[in-house]
Amino acid sequence: MAETLPKETVILASGNAGKLRELGQVLAPLGVVLLPQAQFDVPEVEENGLSFVENAIIKARAAAQHCDLPAIADDSGLEVDYLNGAPGIYSARYSGAGDEANNARLLEELGNTPEVQRGARFQCVLVYMRHALDPTPLVCQASWNGYILFEPAGKNGFGYDPLFFVPDQNCSSAQLPTELKNRISHRAKASALLFEALRKR
Repeated sequence: MAETLPKETVILASGNAGKLRELGQVLAPLGVVLLPQAQFDVPEVEENGLSFVENAIIKARAAAQHCDLPAIADDSGLEVDYLNGAPGIYSARYSGAGDEANNARLLEELGNTPEVQRGARFQCVLVYMRHALDPTPLVCQASWNGYILFEPAGKNGFGYDPLFFVPDQNCSSAQLPTELKNRISHRAKASALLFEALRKR
């Protein structure tokens, strides 16, 4: 199958349409065609790493091996100070029932904790592997600081965006215009680092 694909085809080791759209837009100027792993029936892999970096490498390696193509994996999540960094690497499966339930659980865990103790940050690690045995994968990491609101606000974005307040924009991540979010978020910053690293290949 690889022979019939564009030269710069890269697999995104994620089923998240939002991530595919955001990262695909960033890498498009390099001629990279980013395709979802679902298009290649890549099996789900157990994310049993103990850090964002470990999990991203696990996912990228599995996709590269299955597709015999370069792969990019994102592992990202929300760290809340009051919860000692939770949900952290478990952000996507915090409730076991999707975004809305994850947000509900986070609000329940925080309860009436005052705003000053609701500090949080999104973390994003992007890993690019040229092939499954790549001994020196590119690892790009960035964070985005804010705090957790008492109730959701905004309809844009996905995940914890409706609860993540961005102080310098005076609104939640889910209230940001897509273009602005794609310039200032944790994923945007990590994507920019990846763009530069790939541009210099």
